[in-house]
Amino acid sequence: MAVLEKIRQRSALMIVVIAFALFAFLVPSLFDKGAFGSSAKDVGSINGKDISFEDFRVKVSNVEKSQQGITSTAAANRVWDQEVSVALLTAEFDKLGLRVGAKHIMEVLKADPNIGKNPSFLNAAGIFDEAKFKEFFNSNPDQAQVLKDREKDAELNAKYQIYTNLIKAGLYTTESEGKLRYEMEANKVNFDYVAGMYSSIKDSEVKVSDDEIVSFMKKNEKKYKADETREIEYVLIEDKASPEDETEVKSKINSLLSGSVVYNATTKQNDTLPGFRNAKNIVEFVNSNSDVPYDSTYVAKKDLPAVDADKLYNLAPGEIYGPYKMGNYYCISKSFGRKVGVNAKASHILISYEGTQVPNQKEKRTKEEAKAKAESILAQVNANPESFLMLAFTASDDSSAQQGGDLGFFGPNQMVKPFNDFVFNNPIGKVGLVETPFGFHIIKITDKQDGVRLATVAQKVEASESTSDKVFTQATKFEMDAADKDFNKVAAEMKLTVAPPVTAKAMDESFGPLGNQRNIVRWAFESGTDTGAVKRFEVANLGHVIAKLKKVNAEGLMTVEAVRSYVEPILKNKKKAELIKAKMSGTSLAAIAKATGSTVQQATDVTMMNPTLAGGVGQEPKVVGNAFALATGKLSAPIEGNTGVYVVLNKSTIKAPKLASHASYITQLTAQSAGDVNRVIPALKDKAEIKDNRSKFNY
Repeated sequence: MAVLEKIRQRSALMIVVIAFALFAFLVPSLFDKGAFGSSAKDVGSINGKDISFEDFRVKVSNVEKSQQGITSTAAANRVWDQEVSVALLTAEFDKLGLRVGAKHIMEVLKADPNIGKNPSFLNAAGIFDEAKFKEFFNSNPDQAQVLKDREKDAELNAKYQIYTNLIKAGLYTTESEGKLRYEMEANKVNFDYVAGMYSSIKDSEVKVSDDEIVSFMKKNEKKYKADETREIEYVLIEDKASPEDETEVKSKINSLLSGSVVYNATTKQNDTLPGFRNAKNIVEFVNSNSDVPYDSTYVAKKDLPAVDADKLYNLAPGEIYGPYKMGNYYCISKSFGRKVGVNAKASHILISYEGTQVPNQKEKRTKEEAKAKAESILAQVNANPESFLMLAFTASDDSSAQQGGDLGFFGPNQMVKPFNDFVFNNPIGKVGLVETPFGFHIIKITDKQDGVRLATVAQKVEASESTSDKVFTQATKFEMDAADKDFNKVAAEMKLTVAPPVTAKAMDESFGPLGNQRNIVRWAFESGTDTGAVKRFEVANLGHVIAKLKKVNAEGLMTVEAVRSYVEPILKNKKKAELIKAKMSGTSLAAIAKATGSTVQQATDVTMMNPTLAGGVGQEPKVVGNAFALATGKLSAPIEGNTGVYVVLNKSTIKAPKLASHASYITQLTAQSAGDVNRVIPALKDKAEIKDNRSKFNY
């Protein structure tokens, strides 16, 4: 059934379509039913059409099995997006009366290489044979559902192709639009202006209330719409090694330096075991006593622990250093001596040719042409070594061209063999030409590093059972006390730190700096979790998190705290604008400049496509647009711009010469609008009535 398995695994969408919109789920469900605690039948609805929970969980299970490492929540989020997209698109297909025939469906199926290129479905000439394809399923009637699902998916694909083609056909750029684009690029205006900058008024001089922020959001409700959220504060009590644990590990590894006497039950005598200093089989000793296995590679000095690098690197063969700390380990190391040139650094210029798998080819060339060009560049480098950098920038087909061909340091056998052999068999400064499957390389060896081989016994410093018991007791006590008392006060009494609250949505997995802690988020949204509730969570490799549900934010507008950093400056600038406008009295720029304590400035040859004012002011499209609208010699009213309030005097407007055709501009605009079809699904979602009950099913 290898053919069927390939179709199952890889036949989700056969034509390039919006990735999440149409996805097939065919693998039988092996879902863990214990993960679900809700008795509800529907996981949600789109425009009144319910999504069955049973169907939904099967699809989630299939995504989990097809994508190794994905979490249940991430799979549920992905399937939900797919369900919403498919439902909305299908409704559009039905409204338009889109229909596809059997031939169209078969063409879509054939476009999937796992079907169209599958040897089992090809005839003697290597061409897809529809009869063989159908015969396969006729011979395997138990797999009839697989074919039905594939055909259903192909039908959706075919309709989507028609649908998007209809949208693209409706996107049209007119001659007037082309003309406007040309004029926005080519028309120029010269004007003088006076600017009262917002920055001239201190923020402390204007106040913005919470009510004003809320009022601003209400005028832009869609932009500031918020899902239901929970604010959760927490205390983290880490289950980590105590100073006593660290001392014990250090003492233990220190004792390995010398031999030890142990009782041998077989001989009923004491045996003297060799220590690290005099062990005859050092590899066996390391592997028997270390949490990290023996590594025979030579290590460059830069890769050794910074604090101890000099001493480790300069050890004489057979000499021992330690104990020393390396990350979460205590170590002792014995030197096996140094070796020159264990790492090398090189730069190269790659000249590829047709047939090599190089994505950045600057030009098409044959192998003979590539070799001739490489030899020419080599001659230039030999004549002028300083030219290597610029030649790499301009001629190399490798991505390292942006770094002047520099490949950094690398070890033996990390590069293809001809490249590796040249670099490691020649001295620093050597330049040469080698050929590899990627093309011809002009190589310059720029540096080499010596290395030291160390036998290292490393033992991890981690919490002992006694320490973990104390941490558990402390975490449990805090949980119990905080359930009845003030959370922050109890933390202070126990000398614990309350972390800043984390705001989470119902289907979030991430929990602030702690990363994926879905169980905490799920708890915060459970029906039995009320504001003020406290619960302890054991977090693997971290410790205990004692969480408190601080606040429930209902669906609606975003909180003032969440938008303050963005909205408050906008409202402050509006208030500053009124203060600046009040000062802008006068019938001439000179008078206005005097009244505002500023100067008259000039803007030359400014266009609407690039409405930028010099002097670090930046883009001011409103100001430039007003300047274009003014007659020559006319003064504008105050204009609220991005950075301040402006009064403009038009000096001259220069109209671009008329063109007989604006075809090139029409082409530009058409190309820019080609991606507009991708805005369809977001637009449909924005208008749809979508109810999401996923959080009730313990994802």
